[in-house]
Formats: sequence, C-alpha cells, structure tokens
Amino acid sequence: MGITNRQKEILDYMWTFQDREGFPPSLREICKGLGLTSAGSLIKHVRTLEDKGFLGRMPGKKRAWRLRRRPAPLSIPLIGAIAAGTPILAEENREDELPVDPKLFGAADAFALRVKGDSMIDAQIRDGDLAVIRPQQDAENGTVVAVIVEGLQHEATLKIFRRRDESVELHPANPAYEPLIFHQEDRAKVKILGRLIGVIRPKL
Repeated sequence: MGITNRQKEILDYMWTFQDREGFPPSLREICKGLGLTSAGSLIKHVRTLEDKGFLGRMPGKKRAWRLRRRPAPLSIPLIGAIAAGTPILAEENREDELPVDPKLFGAADAFALRVKGDSMIDAQIRDGDLAVIRPQQDAENGTVVAVIVEGLQHEATLKIFRRRDESVELHPANPAYEPLIFHQEDRAKVKILGRLIGVIRPKL
C-alpha cells in the first residue's frame, strides 16, 4: 500500500531517530522533530501507518510501536490512459513511477504525463517530454494545464487555459493547431486535472 508524503515524512523521521538512538521516538519527540504543534493529526497518521503494516503496536509502553519496514522513496506516478469514472491517481491509470520527489518542483503531490505531439512546442514542451502536474481542479487564465475532455479522449492533454464569459478555450502553443473552444452548453465537458509545474526531458 502507498502512503502520503506526510506519512512518509513521519516514518522517515522515526527511522532516522531509531537509527541514531537505538529506539523509536515518542509522539512528543516526533512533534518536536517535525515542528508540529498538535499531536492530533500525528496520531491519525501513526494509526494509518500501523494499518498499512509500517508500524507494530507495543501496548503498555511509552514508545508504543516498533518499526517494521522502511517506506519506498518518494516518486511521481506517470499516468497513461485514464479509466472512465476513476480518480486521476487511481492505480489502474498508472503507467510507471518516476523516482523523483515532488518537492523538487515545489509541490507536495504531483503526477506526470508523457507528451505526445508538437502542439506545445512554442512553450518548450516537446514530444516525448514528461510533464509534471500539480493536481488541482481550476486554473488561472494563461496557465498551462492538463485537461481531459469527457467523451472525446481517454488521455490527458496539455493546453493553455482561457476562460471567457461564454466559453472555455484550450489553446495550443503552436500556430499550426487551432484552439479547442467549448461554449456554454459544452463547458462542463472540460475537466482540469492539474497545472504544469515542470518538465522532465528523458535522455536520448
């Protein structure tokens, strides 16, 4: 089972503390080490880590768990075809995992898309590039977003987003292509998956 970035941060701290001290940290020590002001959310994360098999309980002791296994390094999922009706990060949509920490792009969470074609070439986004996307459901005019158009495609596409009074427009960054324009009755078909925050260019 996967874990969130916050849960990995907690687990990494626990392992670092245990490797240094020879025993796991207490809740108070974790809060202090991670700069947390309340143990409430920490307790929820610890219980989740127990349910997922990363921690084991040791009832009756102050340091009431033992560390069972280390988390995998943080990664960015590479999304392929998108199954109808499933969340973007659902397991069945994942094509691969990129061994890159999303924090390198200034985001707590991210996913990646493989760019196909040259419709965004003037934005320095080339065919075969990996576009790193921060998940969000809305965007400002002029930003590059990953979108999917319901009923027309099963793969996300990158476009420059523009919202007008009566329409939503998806513009390419290549004059050889026409923008996609969705008027009032069709605007709901455009689903924003996230905003572009970086590009990874695989080595040839």
